Amino acid sequence: DYKGQKLAEQIFQGIILVSAVIGFIYGYITEQFGWTVYIVMAGFALSCLLTLPPWPMYRRNPLKWLPVQESGTEEKKQGDRKPKRHAKS
Repeated sequence: DYKGQKLAEQIFQGIILVSAVIGFIYGYITEQFGWTVYIVMAGFALSCLLTLPPWPMYRRNPLKWLPVQESGTEEKKQGDRKPKRHAKS
């Protein structure tokens, strides 16, 4: 559902943003760029774990689909049509 997709996107972006800020600050303080990368990668892994599987919190508002049409009615409608004639130039 669309509300679930919006929630997943907000959670994903929030975790990535927070981990990037924390990683940058910690990497700046320790003067180690590697820690920045590790923290951002950990945030990415956490956000993937929380948003990629179809958790029930993302499926609260299911979409209403159209009812299934029988194939016999479509064949009948196509057979009733008259063939188109092209105008000669």
